[in-house]
Amino acid sequence: MSMKQNLMRWVSLLVLGAGLLAVGMALADERSDSRSRAQAHAELGAAYFARGQMGVALDELNEAVRADSGYAPAYNILGLIYMTLREDGKAEENFRRSLSLDSADPDAHNNYGWFLCQRGQIDESVRHFMAALKNPLYATPEKSYLNAGICSRKKDNNDAEAEDFLLKSIRIQARQPQALFHLADINFKRGNYAEAKKFSEQLSRIAQPTAESLWLGLRIEHKLGDRNAEASYGLQLRKMFPDSSEAQAVRSGKYE
Repeated sequence: MSMKQNLMRWVSLLVLGAGLLAVGMALADERSDSRSRAQAHAELGAAYFARGQMGVALDELNEAVRADSGYAPAYNILGLIYMTLREDGKAEENFRRSLSLDSADPDAHNNYGWFLCQRGQIDESVRHFMAALKNPLYATPEKSYLNAGICSRKKDNNDAEAEDFLLKSIRIQARQPQALFHLADINFKRGNYAEAKKFSEQLSRIAQPTAESLWLGLRIEHKLGDRNAEASYGLQLRKMFPDSSEAQAVRSGKYE
């Protein structure tokens, strides 16, 4: 092969390579653009979902998966929406789809775990909470510990495991009303009234009272024999939640 022929061959290869590179870059740009559009629609959908605007949220999430059918977070949010709408089949399908695309996503594991918990699949739900916690990049591990604790309490005689999860949750983030309530309730049921009072008082310092939290505080003080504190809880309960079953129990003196 002559020098001229050899040069022409290399020029042809360079042109071909440049053409393939251009095509590859165009495809990469297209994929990047699709992913960006999917992310934007998913974030809008999540915002509408947080506001309770389910129809608009669904529209945005469907746009997201049309833009990029491999964008896992969109299916996770769809799962949350359908769970809220009590369309269990669609919720499960979307949670599973999200995890099939990104099996390490801690938010998807946490949300699917909560879905399973509400349907009575306690052991399976806890496995997903633990899977979420395995991800070192998980930004809110206290949520999965909290959810694992709450769900574990749904099983008979499982308060010890639930307590362990709840304590781990408040070690990460102490200001968690649900965790504090459940820890107070666990200790009250065990007869550890001083410990129950500790958690109940922590709860009252960080959260607005509910009928349930006031009722628990009242019964703790009743067991401890502090009649002034008991009366204070009873007054708040009758004033703030006069129609609640707890207020009715106070009026009838039925504390058990």
